[in-house]
Amino acid sequence: MQLINIGYGNMVSASRVIAIVSPESAPIKRLIQESRDKGALIDATYGRKTRAVVIMDSDHVVLSALSPETVCSRAAEEEVEEDEK
Repeated sequence: MQLINIGYGNMVSASRVIAIVSPESAPIKRLIQESRDKGALIDATYGRKTRAVVIMDSDHVVLSALSPETVCSRAAEEEVEEDEK
């Protein structure tokens, strides 16, 4: 199982990630609020500003304090390490 570090020691399963997006658009803000209302929001920011939103295939939404570019590059690094094994 490949895990992606989304910051501050938090990990998500790479195979379950659908998208990694920025939280600034209105549809994403709506998605975050809807997930919060139904109890499917996971806040992994540790009180910092949300910079990336990870959308999972289980309908969970994970908030990260890292930028989407950073999370994607960490996912790519994990993929390369996995291929080298």
